[in-house]
Order: sequence, then C-alpha cells, then structure tokens
Amino acid sequence: MTTKPLSADVLVIGWGLAGLVAAAEALDAGRRVILLDQEPRTNLGGQAWWSFGGLFFIDSPEQRRFGIKDSLELATQDWFGNAGFDRAEDEWPRRWAEAYLQFAAGEKRSWLRDRGVGFFPVVGWAERGGYGAIGPGNSVPRFHITWGTGPGIVAPFAAAVEQGEREGRLTILPRHRVSELTVTDGSVTGARGTILASTGARRGEATTRQSIGEFEIIAAATVVASGGIGGNHDLVRAAWPSRLGTPPAHMLTGVPAYVDGSMQAVSEAAGARLINGDRMWHYVEGITNWDPVWPSHGIRILPGPSSLWLDATGKRLPVPLFPGFDTLGTLAHLRTTGHDHSWFVTSRQIVEKEFALSGSEQNPDLTGKDVALLLRSRLAKGPTGPVQSFLDEGADFLVENDLESLLERMQSHPGGSALDIDNVRREVIARDREIENEFTKDAQIGMLRSMRNYRGDKLIRTAAPHRLQDPAAGPLIAVKLHVLTRKSLGGINTDLDGRALRSDGSAIPGLYAAGEASGFGGGGVHGYRALEGTFLGGCLFSGRQAGRAAAR
Repeated sequence: MTTKPLSADVLVIGWGLAGLVAAAEALDAGRRVILLDQEPRTNLGGQAWWSFGGLFFIDSPEQRRFGIKDSLELATQDWFGNAGFDRAEDEWPRRWAEAYLQFAAGEKRSWLRDRGVGFFPVVGWAERGGYGAIGPGNSVPRFHITWGTGPGIVAPFAAAVEQGEREGRLTILPRHRVSELTVTDGSVTGARGTILASTGARRGEATTRQSIGEFEIIAAATVVASGGIGGNHDLVRAAWPSRLGTPPAHMLTGVPAYVDGSMQAVSEAAGARLINGDRMWHYVEGITNWDPVWPSHGIRILPGPSSLWLDATGKRLPVPLFPGFDTLGTLAHLRTTGHDHSWFVTSRQIVEKEFALSGSEQNPDLTGKDVALLLRSRLAKGPTGPVQSFLDEGADFLVENDLESLLERMQSHPGGSALDIDNVRREVIARDREIENEFTKDAQIGMLRSMRNYRGDKLIRTAAPHRLQDPAAGPLIAVKLHVLTRKSLGGINTDLDGRALRSDGSAIPGLYAAGEASGFGGGGVHGYRALEGTFLGGCLFSGRQAGRAAAR
C-alpha cells in the first residue's frame, strides 16, 4: 500500500536533538515542516535523551565562579591540537570548528538559557590530556552538565516541535523509514520509504522492521539528521581504522539499535559525499548494564583519576593513559594488547567519589532536578544509588576485603586467565608505597594531587589520595572494562549552512545534513578526537545552521 504523497516546505529525517533543533528553526521561520523517524514516538529526542547532558562552553559564568581562566584562544589551541586535521577534505570541518568555537564562546549559553535550559554549577574536567600544551586534551575544565541531563536539553526543542504540531504547522510521522532521497534535475525534492508496523516498545528497545506500506514526501528542502553507526557493529568494524589496531571481537553498545547508519548509503546515492568514516569515538570504560534496554547495552563509567588501570594481562597502562585523560589514546593502546578488555583496581572510597555513570537514567538526581536527592547522593558518604546497583548486580564488578581474595576473583572471572597475578600484586603494592609519601615519581599520583587544587574536583570528583589497601577506604574493587561503541566522527560533507556537498565540492540543491550524520558539522568537526561535551553542542549548532538555511 502506498499512501498519497505528502508535502512540506522542510522535511527533517530523524528526531534526535539535531533534527528537533532543525525543525524548530524552520518553524520559527514560518515554514511547514514534516518530521519523521523510523522509531515509535516514544523515542522522540533520540540518543540525546539518554545522554548525561554534557555541554562545552568557553569562559562561562560557571567556570569563572570556580576560578577557571578560559578563553577562545585557549579553547582553539586545545580543539585544533586535539583534532589533528591533516586531510584535504578537512577544509569544511576546520571551518565548522572555528565557527563552533565562536558559538561556544558566544551566544550558545544565552541561546539555551533563553529556552529555559540550566546548568549544574560544578564544571567537570573531561579529556585532560597529559601531553604538551599543544597536544590533545582540555587545558581547563569545560564540561557543563545540563540541569535535567539529556531530557533537559531535549525538552525545549521537543516542546517547540509539539507546539508546531498542535498549531497544524508540523506533522510528526513515526515508523517511517527512508529508503530513497528523490532527485529531480539534480535537486533533492523529498524522500520515499517504508511505513513500519506499529509497536508498543519502550524508549530505546529494538523494534521490528516489518513493512506495512510505502510513503512519499515532497519537500523544497530535506534535512538528514539520522545519527551515526554506533548501534551497528558490522559498520563499526568495517570502518575501523588500522591506527586503532584490529576491531574488538566483543564490544558493548552505547546507543540503541536504531543508530544503524542506514541513511549514509541513502544520502550517498543522492550524490552526497561521505568523508572521514574512519574517524570514530568509542569508550574503553564500558560495563555491562545489569538492567539492559537494548541489545548488548553498555554503560560508560566517567571515571575520576585515582583508579589503577591495568590491561588484560595485568600491566599498568603507560603515562598519560590514566582514567579520564585520553579516550582515543587509551583505546589505541589497548588494541595492541590482543585482548578486548582491561581492568580498574580501586577502592570503595574511590568508587563513591569518582565513579559517575553516563546516561540520563543513571543520574536520577540530575535528570529529575531533585536537589535533595543530589545532596544525599553526591555529597553524602557512599556510592550513588545507580553505582551501588552495579556493585550489587553488575557482572563486571568484583568486591573483596583483601588483595589476595580480589586477585583470586579476578583470575577466575571470565577473561581473568590472561592476568599475571604476581604483576598485579606488584603494581598495587608499589602504588600504595608511593602514595604514603608527599613526594612521588608516580605521574598519576602527582596528577591526582594536582587536580584536587581545583575546587570542583576536590568537592565531587577526586578522592583524597590513599592506599588502595587501606582498610578504612575498602573494600577493594576490581572492574572489568569493555570497549563501548558510541559516536561517528565523520559523515556527510557540508558547508557552514549545512548544505550537503558533492565530491566536486558543489552543494546539492535541496539537501542538508546535521548532527552525527554530518560528523557534527562539515563531515567531521572534531577531527580525530573529541574534547567531550561537544557532541550535544555539535547537534545544537549544526541543527540550527541547517534548519535556518533550509527555511530560506
């Protein structure tokens, strides 16, 4: 069954954050909009809804209150040192990076505040680097957590779209899967595809691809905001670059199954150029979700700096690959070990202070804007409720009162046979000897002491230095860590208006791209590495650019 063609001024494919922003901008310009997605409406907001809500700002009031001296110049130095742009096709990603940095230092915060978005007052310090001044990493804390986490950043744009729907200016089409962008005389004039069977699946759950009909939509402008490939391990492995070693045989999945990359081939068939597909962002602190929503559901530990990090054989990771310092550098190193997992050896005192879990559902205090719960969970003694649930139920958490018992548990755990237990023992004992003295040659201990000079870290993110075997800090805890898929850093090549570009550099009339589908802008605004807090921001900025341009 094929329905009668629908029409609109602007068609937006994908209702994640970038798609919602693009649709809201087109509505503000007075355009008629159709917003569609292959999932049921319970998934409005896409991946952003599940996120921790981290946003990258430059020289914000929150930073200044904590004595953080940031500037556009310093942030630009960090971004370009991190990105490592080195390809001819990086011309537009470079321009997007410059424009985004201006946005993050300028109107981004006020633009969000005008829409009712607030921020947790303590600024986090992600991707700390540990190399030279012009190398990778954030020189200062820049990770601002949205008050309300992912749902809090989605809410104003979802509300704008739903208001447009009530007014009859916008149509929302769930369970519409695009299989073709229609091209007329070289211009994209809409899309065709399959209507999928309705489902009662909860947000994030995998859904059927059973077809019940076909559709066609005619539009003056079409915005592709369909996300990346992180839910499709076959595509992730096919794009895996040799500089990161061999792709893991076993990975956890950090995004729902609908993040399948299906619109990449569709966009390419319409003439769009895909670039930087080998640039990707996956985490190495993944843990198996004891209460999964989607297949192979993993959660990322956002670690503070104190845990001892060992590879699968028990060797300590080299400087500066400490927890929270260099995500991609750690991934590349671990892929040389021949194993798909690594280990944290830590203490309960470190876990309760330093283990945050990625995801809106793992942070009920921040997500629910519950100040009383926040004070109890973040400042009181003991882990947060979600962390405690992993300690109690998580397959990757081992808890013992003494080192020898912990070593036995680690060795008998799946994957533990690779451990050199004698070396693990030596590493723990040697670390504990170093920490008993105010002087040290251990770079990690020196760094964590330095970090406590930042009030935000001392308050909620960095435990007081102590021996792992100190009974007062116990029990001892080992955590088995997995590679966790997350973001595509490449995508559809676009100019600063979000117009999709052909291989010859010319713009395809009628076609735009935003969000992860466009590498968060240009086909790869991050280059090789992200500074964190920049994925949601990239969706906001690229969605805004594409939505405004599509509405002209």
